[in-house]
Amino acid sequence: MSRLAKKVALLSRSYSAAAAPPPPPRPSSSSGRWLSHHPVVEPARPDAEIGRRRYSSAGYHVSPSSSMKGAVFRDPARPLSLELLQIPRPEPGEVLIRTKACGVCHSDLHVLKGELPFASPCVVGHEITGEVVDHHPLSDPKIVRRFPVGSTVVGAFIMPCGSCFHCSKGHDDLCEDFFAYNRAQGTLYDGKTRLFLHGSGEPVYMYSMGGMAEYCVVPANALAVLPGSLPYSESAILGCAVFTAYGAMTHAAEVRAGDSIAVIGVGGVGSSCLQIAKAFGASDIIAVDVSDEKLEKAKNFGATHTVNAIKEDAIEKIKTITGGVGVDIAVEALGKPQTFLQCVQSVKDGGKAVMIGLAKSGAVGEVDINRLVRRKIKVIGSYGARARQDLPKLVKLAESGIFNLTSAVSRKYTFEEAAKAFQDLDQGKIISRAVVEIVY
Repeated sequence: MSRLAKKVALLSRSYSAAAAPPPPPRPSSSSGRWLSHHPVVEPARPDAEIGRRRYSSAGYHVSPSSSMKGAVFRDPARPLSLELLQIPRPEPGEVLIRTKACGVCHSDLHVLKGELPFASPCVVGHEITGEVVDHHPLSDPKIVRRFPVGSTVVGAFIMPCGSCFHCSKGHDDLCEDFFAYNRAQGTLYDGKTRLFLHGSGEPVYMYSMGGMAEYCVVPANALAVLPGSLPYSESAILGCAVFTAYGAMTHAAEVRAGDSIAVIGVGGVGSSCLQIAKAFGASDIIAVDVSDEKLEKAKNFGATHTVNAIKEDAIEKIKTITGGVGVDIAVEALGKPQTFLQCVQSVKDGGKAVMIGLAKSGAVGEVDINRLVRRKIKVIGSYGARARQDLPKLVKLAESGIFNLTSAVSRKYTFEEAAKAFQDLDQGKIISRAVVEIVY
């Protein structure tokens, strides 16, 4: 076992042994021009410190008349626009965050292009870092102590309720309330959004926490404290790009030292898969893409071989690299029917094909049924990791140097450039991952 793999295993065991934090109590009910002033926020006396960042245990007061900017999507025919919203208020078990940075992800792009049905108007953005600003007075004191006002945090896009059937078994990635309320309705788990237009009060829905805004509300179960040793903006990708890759490689693929691995599509999530494969001691790590620039960068993330699928047959090349048998594990990170088929055909007998790329709604992938049955091929879907157990691990692994967050973020945009960031993503101009810096 490699030294990095041993470190991953030790950290995983130590965090798995810790009890999951208690679930939050159920909630009980309840285009404009940006104003030049910031919300009225009165910090109390700082009295402690996490990493290099100070926090206060006494709390902040946010004026209820204050407003914020949010990146609002209305329909695919209209560009993403910065609009004036009311500052959201957290319910019990939720935390109000002042957003530092938010990642730019293909999942959001699918919503913006109308390829994934979602409630609108909505605020997109689902991987964030930021500062804790407020708690609900009835929140569990343990949550308040774990995330004191002023502490910096990272938020995961899968926000587990903590109490449904799957959450009670530790399978946060299958949380019933997350899919039934947030993904199906654009709300949190009392069936209500926390976002409203300033002035009219029109409801605005939330894709995850609606992180592409100056403030967002996040269920405490989806947060982990971010130490000062990690880069503030770049760490936002821990909440989706790295989080998705870790779930796929750890829980779905169950990567072991010596495994051969192919990653098809080496953007933000795919490049994170490469880093994790290297950390786990994989042998052949094959990056497949159609961009030579992305493939060149993939070598820095751990790829031992690269394949340009435009210039050569990806399946045949993978088999050549592996002595004619295929890889132990292939990961599809694009969400296209063609790459779905490539993924299945690239694995050896008894191998695992892990699908993590979201596709246009209704897209269908093909598979050779006879080979699947006779050669014991496993096709596994994986949406993400498990926030309560895995997000703190990812923070620790990033601290240890296993993830190179700074290299993984190839571009930063200002908040005013949010629409351009998604245009660049759609046009293939972002090499790995980009983040929008909301608080400069």
